[in-house]
Amino acid sequence: MHFPTIALIGRYQDSGLDGPLRALASMLTRAGRAVLIETETARNTQVHEYPVATLEEIGKTASLAVVMGGDGTVLGVARHLAPYSALIVGINHGHLGFITDISLPEAHTALAQMLHGNYRIEERMLLTASIWRGSQQMYAATALNDVVINRAGRGGMIEVHVEHNDIFMYSQRADGLIIATPTGSSAYALSAGGPLLHPGLNAVALVPVAPQTLSNRPIVIPGDGVLKLSLTAVGRGQTGANVHFDMQSWSDLQVGDCIRVQRAPWNIRFVHPQGYSYFSTLRRKLHWNLMPHDTEPGAKLG
Repeated sequence: MHFPTIALIGRYQDSGLDGPLRALASMLTRAGRAVLIETETARNTQVHEYPVATLEEIGKTASLAVVMGGDGTVLGVARHLAPYSALIVGINHGHLGFITDISLPEAHTALAQMLHGNYRIEERMLLTASIWRGSQQMYAATALNDVVINRAGRGGMIEVHVEHNDIFMYSQRADGLIIATPTGSSAYALSAGGPLLHPGLNAVALVPVAPQTLSNRPIVIPGDGVLKLSLTAVGRGQTGANVHFDMQSWSDLQVGDCIRVQRAPWNIRFVHPQGYSYFSTLRRKLHWNLMPHDTEPGAKLG
């Protein structure tokens, strides 16, 4: 049996999520699967008809986690479940996302096919990052999309000294600097002029945000190795800078602090329906020249 225990996780801030969750849980139960509802999802949607589990318990016991929400919801769940080699499928409760590639109307059809073994697994890299003040670690986090250092408030530009594997790359003077995974290359990094990276690549992109010198361009480097970013100067009237790890923030970066960024020791594993295409998603989201078969992924399953 494929996926005997399936956990449902929802962006519980969305109104009306209880109906789709109950309908999906009922379908999975009729298919002979055990269903778990994530703790916060159950509490906020009042879906209490099924066993409740924390994200840690889901990572240890569930064979598939179905995340209903948007890409931001998946980012948060992925950071928690990646160390358990969990399998995740994203159901978009809203607009089609880059990660949540199955639309809500097609969720039942797509999942029914997956239960019969018609799916593909895709692994994507994550980043681990830590902030150091001398020999003291001040903060640490994991990111699926990106690690971003940027100026605080409306202050002037910041200056960042960048090394890769202890080899000096450059000193970047800009509003900020993005270190993006292939997954994150279609997020903030893309809006800042960075390149799209195929999710199968073992690489990261360094993308400056409004650099002082126009010759400072994005660069793609191998995903293996350690990046060290030291804050060497801030704008007039500022005492520090901000660092963001996906949706997690550290707002007390001071001159002299160092950020160490490297590939995480684990990957996140996404489950896609048969017929899923990363390039088809790009065509739809970025309004490239669409092909006649560029429909929702689940619509091809019949």
